[in-house]
Amino acid sequence: MRRYRFGRIATLVALGYLTVVAVLGTFALTTAQGDLLWKIVTHDSGMDWFLGPGEETLTVPWGLTVVLILIGALQAWALWQVLRGRARGELTHRGRKVGLLRLALYLGIGCSLISIASTPLVHAWKIYWVWSVTGIASGCVQLAIVWLFFLVLRDTVSHRLRLFSLVVGAIAVVSNLGQEFTDLFDLHSLGQILTLAGGYGYVWLAWSVSILIAQAKDPRWSAATVRIGVIAQAVSVLQPSGMVSFGDTGFPSILTVYTLLGAVSVFGLVWDARTAHELAAPLPQPGAAHVPVRPVARWWPLAAVAIALPLIPAAVNFAHGKYLWIGPRGVIEQFVRVDGGSGNALTWLVLDVFVGVGGPTLLILAAVLRRTRRTLRFTTLTLIIAAAVGFASALTATPLPEDFGGFYEGAQIYPESLFTQKHAGEIFLGISPAWYSGALLASALLLPFLYPIPLAQRAHRRMLLLAQVATLVALAFVPVADLARGPVTAAEDCTSGEAWRGEPEEPKLTRDQRLVCSLRQGNVIRLAATTPDAMVLAHARWLCSIYTRNDPQEVARLQTTQGLTRDALAYPLAEICPSADAVVKAAAAEQDREMQEWEADAQRMCDSSPPHRPLIKPAKVIRMKEPQGTDYGVVETYEPTEDDGDPYEDGLLGKAQDNGLVAALPGRLMILTHSDYDLCVTLETYTRRPPVETKGWDHVAEVGYESPTGEIVLRDDLSGTEFPDLSLNGRAGHYRIRVHYDWFKWKGLQEGGQRLLIMAFPGKGDKPVVYRKPPQR
Repeated sequence: MRRYRFGRIATLVALGYLTVVAVLGTFALTTAQGDLLWKIVTHDSGMDWFLGPGEETLTVPWGLTVVLILIGALQAWALWQVLRGRARGELTHRGRKVGLLRLALYLGIGCSLISIASTPLVHAWKIYWVWSVTGIASGCVQLAIVWLFFLVLRDTVSHRLRLFSLVVGAIAVVSNLGQEFTDLFDLHSLGQILTLAGGYGYVWLAWSVSILIAQAKDPRWSAATVRIGVIAQAVSVLQPSGMVSFGDTGFPSILTVYTLLGAVSVFGLVWDARTAHELAAPLPQPGAAHVPVRPVARWWPLAAVAIALPLIPAAVNFAHGKYLWIGPRGVIEQFVRVDGGSGNALTWLVLDVFVGVGGPTLLILAAVLRRTRRTLRFTTLTLIIAAAVGFASALTATPLPEDFGGFYEGAQIYPESLFTQKHAGEIFLGISPAWYSGALLASALLLPFLYPIPLAQRAHRRMLLLAQVATLVALAFVPVADLARGPVTAAEDCTSGEAWRGEPEEPKLTRDQRLVCSLRQGNVIRLAATTPDAMVLAHARWLCSIYTRNDPQEVARLQTTQGLTRDALAYPLAEICPSADAVVKAAAAEQDREMQEWEADAQRMCDSSPPHRPLIKPAKVIRMKEPQGTDYGVVETYEPTEDDGDPYEDGLLGKAQDNGLVAALPGRLMILTHSDYDLCVTLETYTRRPPVETKGWDHVAEVGYESPTGEIVLRDDLSGTEFPDLSLNGRAGHYRIRVHYDWFKWKGLQEGGQRLLIMAFPGKGDKPVVYRKPPQR
């Protein structure tokens, strides 16, 4: 603590934070309620999106709780590194440029800390513009840092490297600044152009790598600072997005790893802080130069075997016309493509092609020729990681049906020819990635055998070996345990059988299955039919996070990469996403209000229409109180007859259309109306023929009808409309049906309505009679 300017203050702050994390971790381990621990460590305010129905607190598994405590300890260490300040001691004069660079680095750290600390307030108050303001301020500071590094490194780094860092750094910062302004003014098209100009963040990564190379050559910075910078860049590449998802079993999915990587991303702040601290620290004393020890060259056939091994699976793939290492197979490729964004998906494709054509041979060749400890260590570790990725992809790959390429949402990044070659009824994507992994792992094991580390250095490299083994074990087993397939709800499971066809009804779906079906049928989740429900739900929760944040840049990126608009997500996500559910409920309430107003207006319209006054006394009169409606403008009755003919092939509809109002056959009566307007209906049944009335009606027609059963009930099964029985006390036999129709205007929401008066009375004769033809409109 005494070695640094603010060491005691930094220690108190770091210990205080670590104490809070430890207390919350203990509480989470004893009660399984880790929502507060999750918020503190991950700075994630969207935890409530992933609560199950009836849950008020987040249940965090004990294993994840331990991981959160460890990440909290890492964050406490980062706080100490940032706040401790420079080392004590007399400082040599560095000049004004060094002082300005230190100031700019500290300002950049301050902007980052403000952005992190303000996250809960921004979400609570919905003042998302704060992030834009902070981003613009941070961009201006970063532009100054790029220029000041170019000046400060003049005496220690070549002009070419300095010029490269200046150009790529300026492009990256200007691109980011432009995106912040385009987000403020909703210039999404220009924002996409600027995103492309910035290479989806990879241009800034190139600047960071160039600065790390410069720091490695400059005595002002320690090797520990350079190593922390390397770790920071590796974590930024591994973290495609910040998101979280919990499955119904309570175990975190791979998306949780992305959020945890976001919480682990403190190395960038530590690198900036140490870079600024050591610029002001005393210059290190010159010591004996370290002379790297190079292993002697070994017998060339063994080295040639290590170099040639990755070419063997590549040659076999070429023989089948394929050149991809993994292709659209396995959970790693799926998560990179779906959740990683366009930039990471493109990077994955480049690496896929690089390994698929035998590119690792170049790395092994460079390691064999140089034979430096760093080159051999880097090559060996890279080959081990690539082998683990290949094995994980091979273990989680599923066969692809022949029609897979027609609806595959990732086809835009893969060549169309990849989905054309079939093999035993399935798409053949090339040999299994496991063959590549076997070749890469064999080469990785051959390199330490050919060029072992000298005995004097082995003791210092045991930790490296342990780290490599731990990495291999983690990559080999995490995808298998964390991404187990689980149940799959197929498309045929989403539709129940139709009873009228004699098809058996399917069992009722669970809540998760209903959601999966909704997402698939709404074309929101464009994943393969064999994708497990857990992965579909995890992707849906990620979409919920985008919907809830409503960040213009995220929404525009979602539309560009997946063709989805934010409005299209509301109804499919309503059951799992509270913010979407609120929008859907508000829309439903508004629709109900409009429907109630519409129905009330229709009721007023029918109440205002004059009642019919019969000229003779009817046996019964029914004036339907509520307005009626039809689905397609037809009400009809169907009574069984002796011939048992098909009612849909008797030509009655054509007769009714010729008449324009009504037609009948034995056992079947049909009346035509307008389907878009409500009906005000009156039914009258007489014991004898009533006088003809045409005044006040637009169309009056009469037909003969034979009722086999004595039950004349007009209905529209599609809309649920059903009129009362027209028969005379259940009398079967011959009737005459007289229909009166009138169209009238209405000053209301309806704009117009229909009056319908239907008279039924006993009478013989089937001849239709038109008493008044409809007016020409």
